Amino acid sequence: MSAASPTPADVLRRVRLVEMRARRLVEDLLAGPYRSVFRGRGIEFDDIREYQPGDDVRAIDWHTTARTGTVQIKQNVEERCLTVMLAVDLSASGDFGSVPQSKRELAAELAAVLALSAVFNNDRVGLLIFTDTVERHLTPRTGRRQALAIVAAILGHEPRSPRTSLNHLLQTLGNALRRRATVFLISDFLDADFDRALRLAGRRHDVVAIPVADGAEHHLPNLGWLVCEDAETGELLQLDTSDSAVRHAFDVERVARTARLRETFRGACVDAIPCETGRPYHHALLQFFERRQRRR
Repeated sequence: MSAASPTPADVLRRVRLVEMRARRLVEDLLAGPYRSVFRGRGIEFDDIREYQPGDDVRAIDWHTTARTGTVQIKQNVEERCLTVMLAVDLSASGDFGSVPQSKRELAAELAAVLALSAVFNNDRVGLLIFTDTVERHLTPRTGRRQALAIVAAILGHEPRSPRTSLNHLLQTLGNALRRRATVFLISDFLDADFDRALRLAGRRHDVVAIPVADGAEHHLPNLGWLVCEDAETGELLQLDTSDSAVRHAFDVERVARTARLRETFRGACVDAIPCETGRPYHHALLQFFERRQRRR
């Protein structure tokens, strides 16, 4: 179902509501698992101290040693600051929802949780809103204000196109992110022929796919004759849902599409966190963190 254009006051109210729910979840459950899984990929200088037996001699700072007359070493710590990019699909199919929450609203809440998790750990977080082109880009930054700007952008954005192109988005990542980053790709993945682009993006970045779905998309109910419109193409299709063969064909195609998508993620070595409107998603996030932690 399509929602009316939100007013600025409505967007602000929804942003505050989403942030409140997301902040509670991050503080209570996800801050620790996020930090343990997404660590820095380098080291940074912390301090200089006197050499102690057992220290790595390669860390000796010879200039300070010569100046002080005692052997001094450089003490480094793991670099914490990461770059996290949230790529969020706002094509027309995301406005669908058989429950009070649409797929777009679920995407916004997931983005808020991930953005706040990054902010709590002083990571940079940015946003790419896409349809069949990239319609908005927020450069990665730190801070709560950035997290709120991301949620407001998702909830308040009026897409210029109803269609989806994952190929275009994945190719754009190469230009938007010069260095390796963690990319959360939030979409219903109602697109085709993006396997190669996903594999290439997965080699350069740590890509995590978050497929969002609605429960009504899983089964075709027996409601007699229906006229269905494709939200992205405008194509109309008449279906006799009272025909068991029609419902069976729908189920077969849904199972096949799910299997193809799972194989696409596996072939690209991309982790996936399936989420559904109207259902708690924190279990899926925690399971993902646990899988990552076991692999480490």
